[in-house]
Amino acid sequence: MAEEKSKILIVEDDLDVADMLNAYFRVQGYEVFTVNWGEDGVRAAMTARPDLIILDIRLPDIDGYEVARRLRSDRKTNAIPIIFLTEKRDRSDRLQGLELGADDYITKPFDVQELRLRVRNSLRRTQQDTLTNPVTSLPEGELVDERLTETLTASNAALMLVTLNNLDIFRDHYGFVASDDVMRAVSMMLQNALRDTGNGNDFLGHLSATEFILVLESASLASMEERVRTRLEQSLDYFYPIKDRDQAISRENRLAVKIGTLLPSGKKMKTLEELKKALLNIGK
Repeated sequence: MAEEKSKILIVEDDLDVADMLNAYFRVQGYEVFTVNWGEDGVRAAMTARPDLIILDIRLPDIDGYEVARRLRSDRKTNAIPIIFLTEKRDRSDRLQGLELGADDYITKPFDVQELRLRVRNSLRRTQQDTLTNPVTSLPEGELVDERLTETLTASNAALMLVTLNNLDIFRDHYGFVASDDVMRAVSMMLQNALRDTGNGNDFLGHLSATEFILVLESASLASMEERVRTRLEQSLDYFYPIKDRDQAISRENRLAVKIGTLLPSGKKMKTLEELKKALLNIGK
């Protein structure tokens, strides 16, 4: 399977510079989008969801600072790395860009090889950050895969999958901030449960955005399941505003938790793929 290309959005009003950067980064193996106006840059970032933005400060309509300000204020785009590309050299201009969350700053005329390295380094930092969930800061991705793989050869390992259902419905009604608060609260309750009844070798991470995976000793599984179920089921209704709480409780699409458990050694699974398939089945 071919590796997915990183996407770069270039917001640059100088057509010659924009065309040169477009051609250069395409040759380097990136997927490139180019726009020449600030408003178009905001829209393109929202729709294309690039992995990195090269942003000129001096634009025909709104300046690059305003573009960055809008992108940083929107949850869908606030984590996208931004490299400012500008003719401005004053310290105050650089500080203004950094205050808006710019990841880097390069002045014209620039060395395209230097820009390429800065782009590469920013993308690498972003890829490293994806090892943890941006909302809960719990491990996900490769870190979870590594720990799950270890359970395949551990005779006393147990897995608990905690799935938070209907969070998308909750988010649509109450917004991203409220749904993120739910995720952080659930993660804290799970961490506290592990701290109180588990041991130092236990593990908590994300199998998906709304699925938590716990790795613990099989001897602790039953008590941990009971503790987690009781804590979460008693707490979920309180995430709703008081005025909506009674109504929310009666709806079938309210927040709900599902818990499934698995003993990898008892299933005689040999690969991570087999283990994940088994976890998917208990999560249904």
